[in-house]
Formats: sequence, C-alpha cells, structure tokens
Amino acid sequence: MEAQLDPITDIFRTMHVTAFGLHRLEATAPWGVKQENETEEKVTPSGKKMPPTDLAHFAMLSRGNCWLSVEGIPEPIPLAGGDCFLLARGTSIVLRDSPRTRPRWSFREIGAKANGNVAHYGGGGAPTTIVCGSLSFDRANLKPITQLLPSFILMKADQARTLALHSTMQALASEMAEQVPGSEVVATRLAEILFIQVLRAYIASGPERNKGWLRAIFDPQMGTALSAIHDRVNSPWTVESLAEAAGMSRSAFAARFKELLGQTPLEYVTEWRMQKAMQLLQQRDKKLIDVARSVGYESDAAFSKAFKRVVGANPGEYLKRGFEGHGHAGMAEDFGSGGF
Repeated sequence: MEAQLDPITDIFRTMHVTAFGLHRLEATAPWGVKQENETEEKVTPSGKKMPPTDLAHFAMLSRGNCWLSVEGIPEPIPLAGGDCFLLARGTSIVLRDSPRTRPRWSFREIGAKANGNVAHYGGGGAPTTIVCGSLSFDRANLKPITQLLPSFILMKADQARTLALHSTMQALASEMAEQVPGSEVVATRLAEILFIQVLRAYIASGPERNKGWLRAIFDPQMGTALSAIHDRVNSPWTVESLAEAAGMSRSAFAARFKELLGQTPLEYVTEWRMQKAMQLLQQRDKKLIDVARSVGYESDAAFSKAFKRVVGANPGEYLKRGFEGHGHAGMAEDFGSGGF
C-alpha cells in the first residue's frame, strides 16, 4: 500500500522553496539596523502589478551577541552565537548591539555599500557576524502558503530538537565565510534545508503554539481532511465528502475549516489544485487535458476557467509570459542591490 502524502511534504515538493539574497553582515559595536514592514506590490516592465513572492526572511548569528526587537513583541530579545530566527514577510525588526543603540541604517542602505555578499558596518567595537537571506515559494501569495508561517520563529542554540538545524547553520556559515568555487550554490541549498528544519523544529516544540494552517494540520479532524485533500487532489471533493472524511457534520466542518484557515473548504481545494497545476504546466511536456485531469477536472475548459480565476491568467498566458515578474521582493533583493 502506498504511503499517504502528508500536507507539509506536499507543499515543499510542489512549491519549490528557493533561497536567495544570501549575505553576511560583519557588524562592530555600536551598530543598529532596521527592517521596515515592506509589503508593496512589484510592478513588471509591462506595468502589471505582482504581489511580493518572498515568503520569509532568516538570520543566524555565527559570532557575537546582539539584541532583536520584533514588531508586536514588547521586550527586546537577546541573541547569542548559534541562535537563528525566521520572519514572515511584512514583519518589522531592529537588530543592534545594545537596546540603547539607535538604528541609523536600514538593511537596504547597508546593502548598497556591500562588497560582494559581505557588508561591514559599525563603530569598530565588539564584532558580530550575521548570516541572512530570504526564501521564496512559487506563487507565495496563495493562502495555504501565506498561512504556513507565524510572523516570527526564534530557535535558540540550546533548544532541544535542533541538532540537525545547527549542523546546517554551521555548514551555511562556513560556506558564506570561505567563498570557494560552488559556495553560492551550496549555500543556497543549505538555506533551503535550514528553512524546512526551522519549521520542523518549531512544529515539534509544541502544537499549541501553532496557528492557522499548522494548527489545522495538527487538529485531529481538520488534519484528516487536509491530508485527504493533499493525498488525493484529483478526487471530486465536496464539502460533504470532506466533512465525512473528518467525521463531522457538514455545517460544523465548514465553520471550523473557515475559522482555522480563513477560507472555505472548496476555496482551499481549488487553490491547491491550481498550485499543483502550475507545477505540472512548468514541466511543459504534458497536454492541457492531462494536467486538468491530474487536478480533478474532466475538461480543459473547466480547468482553464478555474485557473484564470485563481491565478489571474489562463494556462497559455501563464506559460507565455515566462513567469514574468517572478522576482524576489523584500529584504534579500534590497541587500543584493542594497537589503536583508
């Protein structure tokens, strides 16, 4: 019997997490850097507005100490070597050597002065090294993905369940420091692994902390329904059949699903079908009707109509534009041309 595909594995396989904009900040006290909430849309050369595609930003201390202030958290957080954190897009932070230091520069401004992928900043005192970058998923604006992460995850170096995480962090810091041939490719892959490990360690640290999609995954009834959707995305799902899978009444299931995930069960099914369809279309070796049937549609016309409603373009337009505008917004792009 084939093992059931769990939703988290399905998301990572389908979405192609990509790390980009990896940089190393060499800071010396006193220093302070801020990252403002940046959620503006990008505009493509043709004038089309595109939502930001970066999903999260991460940073890890490979040397020294600093203080982290996060929007929505009253007290500054002390960080030491080996600590790392993950931020969902749109979360404002300040990093500095002391809570009393005023942040004078943004990541964008420091990045503009960077030499290659290393930026030097500060007053010449105690040194701190921070490796940082951003992560993107294809079509990161679709709800199952935007709900995947809380706004802030902190993994302390001494936390349980983080041995593999710290091995990855040390390897990433080493690649960023040595810059030998192939370092950029290896560092990018390590950053992608780091993201999955951070998320996995966060999940393992206590399901009661989870919200939205993660909370739904660990809810016995909702989790069963979500697992069924991801395992058999081409099934002719209805609210009734999903409620039956969850062992609930139709009305109770629909209300609970909307409460946890912010959309109806069939909206979720449709969005995830389109996400799978985008992955299949990118392979370019499948007929449209085969893609349609793979995600639960009997005709390519019905599939194309649903695809355009969710994605904003029909399948042909989606492929023709060559993923135009699939740039990486936010901190990492700012660091590359100036950001995090």
